Amino acid sequence: MRLYAVVAAGGFRRYATYRTATAAGVFTNTVFGFIVAYAYTALWDQRPNLGGYDLSQALTYVWLGQALLMTCAMMGGGFEDEVMERIRSGDVAIDLYRPADLQLWWLAGDLGRAAFHLVGRGIVPMALGALAFDLALPGNPLTWLAFLLSVFLGVVVSFSVRFLVALSAFWLMDGAGVGQITFLVGLFFSGMLLPLTLFPGLLGEIARVLPWSSLLQVPADVFLGRHTGWGLLGAFAFQAGWALALLALGRLVQSVATRRVVVQGG
Repeated sequence: MRLYAVVAAGGFRRYATYRTATAAGVFTNTVFGFIVAYAYTALWDQRPNLGGYDLSQALTYVWLGQALLMTCAMMGGGFEDEVMERIRSGDVAIDLYRPADLQLWWLAGDLGRAAFHLVGRGIVPMALGALAFDLALPGNPLTWLAFLLSVFLGVVVSFSVRFLVALSAFWLMDGAGVGQITFLVGLFFSGMLLPLTLFPGLLGEIARVLPWSSLLQVPADVFLGRHTGWGLLGAFAFQAGWALALLALGRLVQSVATRRVVVQGG
């Protein structure tokens, strides 16, 4: 486990070196946060308690979305592009010879990436949002801890989906198309555009049980105190269940894929 802790720390340091990109990302998240927040304000003025949220909770949801957008890699941009390139070039053969598990290696690195984005790109937009709007911030420290656990599980679910996308390159040689479709679907069903509680009828029921709801909707509801007691344990179980199922599927696909490794050019 020490090896994977070192890999995670390396992932954190790697993204910490991109200071200009981080500053630009903070600026972008903040600007979009204000745009969406004012749009939500107009909407909630017309429809108070829409989706079961009051205005303060809805605005908090907006800023949580900006804080978790990169943390949970809802639009991709993590390790998957590098893995697909290594598959295309044949360098993945070197990865398979390492004295480390391929899936755990990339998971550890992605956890480091997520930790940096939560701190580097999440705190400042959230703080600025709290200064400009009346946000529903938890007063109980245990709620903050529960939120961090929910974010961790969401990151693992996100990794598991993106790992499967990356492995598609074993068959397609270029999984960019699969990745773009998956990320567009994930952006919609994570609740990033609108809370999933606003989705009508069957669409809402389906959206809330898909794995992408673990990326934003579930952590946001934990943060807002909508899950308590057994409901909170149920939320964790939902996220952990999807994480374990998708990790197991990734393990199975990895086992099948590595039997057909093609080293291009030799």
